[in-house]
Amino acid sequence: MPHAPSLWPEPAPLGAAEQAALAKKLQPAFQHKLQALHIAADLLTPALQRVYLPLAAWVAQRKGDEPLVLGINGGQGSGKSTLCEFLRLILEQGFGLRVAGLSIDDIYKTRAEREQLAKTVHPLLLTRGVPGTHDVELGLGVIDALKQAEAGDSVAIPSFDKARDDRRQLDEWPRFRGKADVVVFEGWCVAAKPQDEIELAQPVNRLEAEEDADGRWRRYVNQQLQGAYTELFGRLDALVMLKVPSMERVFDWRSLQEEKLAASLAGNPQAASRIMDAAAIRRFVQHYERVTRHMLAEMPDRADVVLFVDDEHQICRIQLATQPP
Repeated sequence: MPHAPSLWPEPAPLGAAEQAALAKKLQPAFQHKLQALHIAADLLTPALQRVYLPLAAWVAQRKGDEPLVLGINGGQGSGKSTLCEFLRLILEQGFGLRVAGLSIDDIYKTRAEREQLAKTVHPLLLTRGVPGTHDVELGLGVIDALKQAEAGDSVAIPSFDKARDDRRQLDEWPRFRGKADVVVFEGWCVAAKPQDEIELAQPVNRLEAEEDADGRWRRYVNQQLQGAYTELFGRLDALVMLKVPSMERVFDWRSLQEEKLAASLAGNPQAASRIMDAAAIRRFVQHYERVTRHMLAEMPDRADVVLFVDDEHQICRIQLATQPP
């Protein structure tokens, strides 16, 4: 495999020779994973040495006696799931670490719980996604269980069915068995911070202007970030941010996600009926816009690692917390 220069700032967590040897060792598994994810090899193969290997080495260096809880933040469609897949592969097969994963998407409140929120607080809370639509206590319980698990333990990881818009039954949840070295907690709003009250006054899009004219919904979301979510995100030991170039790209990439979901449900007409068209996707993304814009503005200054994603959906630059933005 041709050498691909690392994007990691100096000093690099791996020496050039060590990185090349590890890349050679992992190449077959990396290619197999690309095929499983239906990703063209020429799109991501260079990223093995440019991004994924140094990031995995950086994570491995931070592993102490206790499990490391790593947050991965990024806008919808930014590539969080792909990053987590390859990070897990490299940490396990390259560094011998055991990695457990949890997505904030899998701790959404049930459909019935969100219907109740829609009746008692605001109709927009029926739509999953924003802070206030997650079961924070469930997330805290799972992360704590993974941190405390020993060799003979088994921890159930929540699972949400987006096609049904509801949480799966407990007997359908995957299980992590044994002791975790790294717990990866990923999601679009992982580590988000609340806005100042004055920033909530003006709507940021048509959804807020027309369906939250009095600001009740966005103030509720902000209050959730000031409250329970502070404890949830306080569990993080380190934070990696995938920084999307713009909100327009979030819409484009979320549309691609919906196309892939539609293709996977081609033989299931009932589930496929929930697939969104372009207008529905744009309205859906507007639920996330306020928090996303706030994170894009303030999170790069505090994340431990920022992976800048360009318009072509490729990671083009890496920034560490010790660097100026």
